[in-house]
Amino acid sequence: MIKMPQNNTVKPSIDELLGPNGFIERKGSVGVLLVHGLTGTPTEMKHFGKVIARKGFTVACPELAGHCATIEALTATTWLDWYKSIEAAFDALKNECEHVFVGGLSMGALISLLLAAKKGHQVAGIILLSTTFFYDGWNMPKFKQTVLLPLVLYTPLKYFVQWEETSPYGIKDERVRALVHAILENRDNQAADKIGYFKTPATVILESVRLIKAAKKALKDVVVPTLIVHATEDDMASVKNAYYTQANISSEVIETFYVDDTYHVLTLDKRKDDIAKRAAQFCKEQAQKLDSHNKMQASA
Repeated sequence: MIKMPQNNTVKPSIDELLGPNGFIERKGSVGVLLVHGLTGTPTEMKHFGKVIARKGFTVACPELAGHCATIEALTATTWLDWYKSIEAAFDALKNECEHVFVGGLSMGALISLLLAAKKGHQVAGIILLSTTFFYDGWNMPKFKQTVLLPLVLYTPLKYFVQWEETSPYGIKDERVRALVHAILENRDNQAADKIGYFKTPATVILESVRLIKAAKKALKDVVVPTLIVHATEDDMASVKNAYYTQANISSEVIETFYVDDTYHVLTLDKRKDDIAKRAAQFCKEQAQKLDSHNKMQASA
């Protein structure tokens, strides 16, 4: 008899997929996978994650592929690489948690949408923070949006140009903004680990445009419970992004939470605790509904 080779490949655990700057807090059987933003780091999600974990959840946030290292490492990746790193982390967290919610910030929200579209009801629900389909916030000049950006992205200039983000860096809280500014002024060698990049190569922005297109197409395939959180004063992506998401997503359960006194980076700004508690409440309520549904099916 010929023995067929067996596939004994062991899939990596969530701990192995976090990267040097990722984190996990194990506080319960329900998981919450967090996705940081483009050119950001897990650090921007850490406080937010800790608040959610204290409500009895296991919260993890891995590094996106190519992030937290060098600009060269980032430019060597595509949006598909960013997505795949989160999909692998989701599968790993799902192996140890009863239900897994996914929450993303800015471009991380788009990756969350893509994951929900692909995985369906394997995802318990999604939390969309500052969803960015359009760079149309009050700190984004119209000329830059409509003329300069397309000129750079779709010509050879994309290989030579970098976009530098300026104050307020998506943060209204003056104390936090001052900390970011101090790190940038000191040209700290570990700045990419701490706060991410504030100079983004045009090639990376082009990948984000491709990610946006993919997420727009995926909206109609997202059917899981959704919490949309957006700042009314968002400096990078106006509240119209939230309206667009709500109008085009296929989820039956859609909750919205519009917050004032904060800018784009909701997880670091003035209302971060309120938003984290609201996210935890959403996860708790939806997990309870799933448990009740599962019990009814088991007893039927």
